[in-house]
Amino acid sequence: MVQLEQFKRFKEEITRFMMMYKFALDSLETKIDILKEEFQFLHDYNPIEHTNSRLKTPESILNKVFRKQCDISFSSIRSNIKDIAGLRITCSFVSDIYRISEMLRSQSDLNIIETKDYIKQPKPNGYQSLHLLVEVPVYMSDRHENVCVEVQIRTIAMDFWASLEHKIFYKYKQTVPLRLLQELKEAADSAAALDRQMERLHKEIAEIKENQEEEEIGSTKRIVIRNQEFQLPAALMELIDLGQSNE
Repeated sequence: MVQLEQFKRFKEEITRFMMMYKFALDSLETKIDILKEEFQFLHDYNPIEHTNSRLKTPESILNKVFRKQCDISFSSIRSNIKDIAGLRITCSFVSDIYRISEMLRSQSDLNIIETKDYIKQPKPNGYQSLHLLVEVPVYMSDRHENVCVEVQIRTIAMDFWASLEHKIFYKYKQTVPLRLLQELKEAADSAAALDRQMERLHKEIAEIKENQEEEEIGSTKRIVIRNQEFQLPAALMELIDLGQSNE
């Protein structure tokens, strides 16, 4: 009977423990959805292609506890394992990565406790991504907890390379030959070059669009009669604006 009670208590504790991380992910994903909608409304552009969240399983957490030689306690796990909850954000362009990062930093109830920029300083194998450890407030029925979520922000090209690289290494049980490592690094360099090219094209197109919008605004202040342009007087434009505001 005592063992049954202990098992029930442990089951309740681990359930509450995992629920905290789930709620932290839910809260962060809601924030991201709001930012996406706001950005789309204000700028007619969405910097986020898609998001993907995951929770480590209790088995995976336990395996990492053994690898890191941590104490088997909930407080020790929270202190030593920071990637129990993970959120991956995929963007179109590198500039979007840092834009999303700044949006998260501006949230007053989030605390960025660590940043690892593998874009400015890629890993030796070519891996690129921006990693943030974010503390998210979670309000339970009887307490408030700050829960850590690992956020990875990367471009489509970075995500494509990382996914394939993981699959290759996951299936390869032995030491990967040096030739394959070099090819993977070259593929990562190619993906980075593609990102730079697409970023340049994106900026050039944005500049063209901005110039067109300025020309459209300027054209509204002119009239054309028999191929001759007439600039509308500023005083007349003020009267039109005044009349519209009084309607």
